[in-house]
Amino acid sequence: MRRRHIIALALAAGATGAGLTVHWLVDFDGPQRKGVVVGATESIGKPGAGQGAAVAGARPFDAARLRQAVRAYVGTRPGKAGVMATDLRTGLSFGENEKGDFVSASIMKVDILASLVLQRQRDRRGLSDGERDLASQMIRESDNSAADALYSDAGHGAGVRKSNQRFGMTDTKPFETSWGSSWTSPADQVRLLTGLASDRSPIDASGRRYILGLMGSVVDEQAWGISAAALPGEKVALKNGWTPVHDQGSGWTVNSVGRITGRDHDFLVAVCSGESPTMEAGVSTVEHVADMVVDALRVSRRP
Repeated sequence: MRRRHIIALALAAGATGAGLTVHWLVDFDGPQRKGVVVGATESIGKPGAGQGAAVAGARPFDAARLRQAVRAYVGTRPGKAGVMATDLRTGLSFGENEKGDFVSASIMKVDILASLVLQRQRDRRGLSDGERDLASQMIRESDNSAADALYSDAGHGAGVRKSNQRFGMTDTKPFETSWGSSWTSPADQVRLLTGLASDRSPIDASGRRYILGLMGSVVDEQAWGISAAALPGEKVALKNGWTPVHDQGSGWTVNSVGRITGRDHDFLVAVCSGESPTMEAGVSTVEHVADMVVDALRVSRRP
């Protein structure tokens, strides 16, 4: 294990959701990182492109065994967790508690930006220079004030909810004013990620590249989460969310969503957790679950 430092910019996700930013310096032991290139990835075409591609030495995918292993691990952890992952190259998918309800915290920022990009596309215009500057701050630095402004531009909860229908998201419940207090599920987050990775998306190619580009250039101290599952040289585009919860439960919500792309695989991964006693505990749970699931998908083939 190596020591890592994270400067946490946490949303105070109360009922009013004023977007207050609080700073912590968190010093903790996390899972050993394998090495990762945090960077944007191109859209790969239709979901499942390359399905059934041969993987040398791969064994048939055993979803039941993986589910048992994930449940056993989560059972030893404080709090709760859910995961959804799919490999667009092989067509393999796995979920455990993937439709569970979790407070979104800052992963909602990807939904805000995707919704706004889709709205501007419908109006045949792009984001303004000011909106692009705010989007960079919101995704790369997880700036809450920037998210407040763009949530307003997107029409708050009602506007994002309408866009989510286009993405096929059925579990996400945007909070009308406090975006960080929204509810979502790992399954819905992978649906949104699919909308960023597929040419069947309602968002055009340039919009998808733009969003993934921001997710692929998050500041170093926020490059944790699903990146723990990446191998050396693979590219990662991600967004994390973390906040102490009061009015919607207790403990910490810690979430990580994104894309891991390598030579033979293209993973879309969402891990959500709740009720952890500390941010440290939540990060460890999220990273370990992501690593377990991606590793299993990586060495498997379709039965």
